[in-house]
Amino acid sequence: MTDAARIFKALSDETRLRILLLLFTGELCVCEAMAVLDLPQSTVSRHLAYLRNAGWVLGRRQGIWMYYRLNDDGHPLRQQLRQVIEAHLATTTEAQQHLSKLKDVRQKPC
Repeated sequence: MTDAARIFKALSDETRLRILLLLFTGELCVCEAMAVLDLPQSTVSRHLAYLRNAGWVLGRRQGIWMYYRLNDDGHPLRQQLRQVIEAHLATTTEAQQHLSKLKDVRQKPC
């Protein structure tokens, strides 16, 4: 599969789009994504692994938790798609609810 196909395929799932939206605000712990999206750890981790394999995110381990952030390697297609995703998804009611819940979740440690 070409690099472009892998990048687009990663965007074909609503959960992965929701995770990317959360990552646009900064580094994200798996426990934070679980709390905001109300999904089990296995589901969140599977989608984050998919995004990592597609080049969208980078991960690091701290203790028992994994933390993810956007890959800012300057890939032109991902940069352009990020702008489109932010412009269109961030304005939805569901996205605003997720971002508001993320602020609350970040106030409490995992």
